Amino acid sequence: MLSFVPTICPYCGCGCGLLLVVKDGNIVGSEPWQRHPVNEGKLCNKGWNAYQFIHHPDRLKKPLIRKGNTFEESSWDKALNLIAGKLNSLKEQSGSDSIAFLSSAKCTNEENYLVQKFARAVIGTNNVDHCARL
Repeated sequence: MLSFVPTICPYCGCGCGLLLVVKDGNIVGSEPWQRHPVNEGKLCNKGWNAYQFIHHPDRLKKPLIRKGNTFEESSWDKALNLIAGKLNSLKEQSGSDSIAFLSSAKCTNEENYLVQKFARAVIGTNNVDHCARL
């Protein structure tokens, strides 16, 4: 039996609505969300295929920390503490403008806003860019 789960397309900041098609607990497709106010039942090619990365064997599901030339799985707490420590150290040694943030067109507008807010309010830099040029 199929079920449909409403969500937002992950491929750009437009926020198109789509329905994930679920069969036996696995996502097997995506369809346009007819009543969604942004895309009104239309999807681009990326939206039609937005589900394909979910079960891909190369998808990262845990943080990885570089150890020499290899990567080791880590907990989220350990990875976030490592990143925070390195950002603080770099900020103290070289100043906040030595740090830059690059975001993605795959993020929602709200996520891109949070990246720039974090960069400016927490780190203290205006060095923020992204590729969300549709």
